Amino acid sequence: MQPTFVLVHGAFANSFSFAPLQAELGLLGHRSVAVDLPGHGFGASYPHAYQAPQDLEGLAAAPGSIKGVTLADNAAYLIGILERAKRNGPVILVSHSRGGMTATAAANARPDLIDRIVYVSAWCPVRLDVGDYYAEPEMATVDVASLAPAMVGNPAELGLLRTNFRTADTDVLAALKAAFLADGTDEEFLTFLNTFQPDENLDVGTSDDRAQAATWGRIPKTYVRLARDVSLPPALQDRLIREGNELTPDNPYDVRTLDSSHLKWLIDAAPAARVLGGLVGLLDSSDGS
Repeated sequence: MQPTFVLVHGAFANSFSFAPLQAELGLLGHRSVAVDLPGHGFGASYPHAYQAPQDLEGLAAAPGSIKGVTLADNAAYLIGILERAKRNGPVILVSHSRGGMTATAAANARPDLIDRIVYVSAWCPVRLDVGDYYAEPEMATVDVASLAPAMVGNPAELGLLRTNFRTADTDVLAALKAAFLADGTDEEFLTFLNTFQPDENLDVGTSDDRAQAATWGRIPKTYVRLARDVSLPPALQDRLIREGNELTPDNPYDVRTLDSSHLKWLIDAAPAARVLGGLVGLLDSSDGS
């Protein structure tokens, strides 16, 4: 039976990010569903102050629909999608970046809905909470300070994270490009930047949301490394793989690598589609695939 790829986006992103990948998967004969987590996609807020000419003071204070959304809310929403997809056959759950936290939480709760879980340079915390990994040596090369000027408002007061992706500050734009799409053209970078939404939720979960051996650990899993990623460096990706393998030594990651920055694989999507399509053959024969 044909599987369904369920695609989960990262921070400040949405289902629009996956359009090129879905096109390539479709041309290979695969079915896919791109998810908009709560407060994303057409559920996002774009304050009038975000439009040109921008009102940065107003943007720093404008409310956002994603306020109060939690990781548990994201996981519950994803589980609803997985339940519907599972009615039609096997499910391959694919997450990118921050979306890995939601995928992991859903896998902890409902491993029966997932036939393979795939992380593409995505967070799958095992030994530490996500925030604590930022203090580890593997993240030492990440230039968080250069991205700080893009942030708008006080997260504690807004109840959300807000980034001004429509800034005209050339230094900020250069820092964003270096962090996420250094191997892309300026045109690709600005196009992708305009698919981002300004707001993201604050909650990154607790130790209860780390990968759990008894549930998450039962699911066959793949990690797709992005070799040129500087926002979630290969050293950190490799650590997450290693920790996952140590948690479930009898069910290690199937590891693949793409020569890509954090976002380029979503733009030039054919190689990623081939990698994902190749996973269909790894599904258990009991699934009917």
